[in-house]
Amino acid sequence: MDARDDLNRSTATAIRVALGMLKRRTREAVADGQLTTPELSALAQIDRSGPSTVADLARQQQITPQAMGSTVASLEKHGLVTRSPDPNDRRRSLLTVSGAGSDVLHSGRNAISDRMAIALSESFTDDEVATLAAAAPLLERLAQHL
Repeated sequence: MDARDDLNRSTATAIRVALGMLKRRTREAVADGQLTTPELSALAQIDRSGPSTVADLARQQQITPQAMGSTVASLEKHGLVTRSPDPNDRRRSLLTVSGAGSDVLHSGRNAISDRMAIALSESFTDDEVATLAAAAPLLERLAQHL
């Protein structure tokens, strides 16, 4: 094993531990009326990727289509996504973020985002926040390769 392998393994371990703690803490932040972490994640994925099928979302989020179906049903119930026929395959439906869903994503009222923003403001320097901002897309890319 060379130095790069050692660095890769120690980095992977540190990320796994940190994200596990972050995931546990964000679950605590979900209040009544707020989106759950899977709902927020699915809504954000549709917003980033554009119209998606339930199967596409499940693959991107690495969960079963049945679990994603439940998440999407909740988003539909709250009017945050809309379903329309796929013009290329009428048997499939495409999900898009509704106006209300976009408002939720971009409002800044999400309890998890609010708590993180406060923690960043109170406990991190400008340089540390910039480092975290730069790392976020890399962590997302890492998740897509697992």
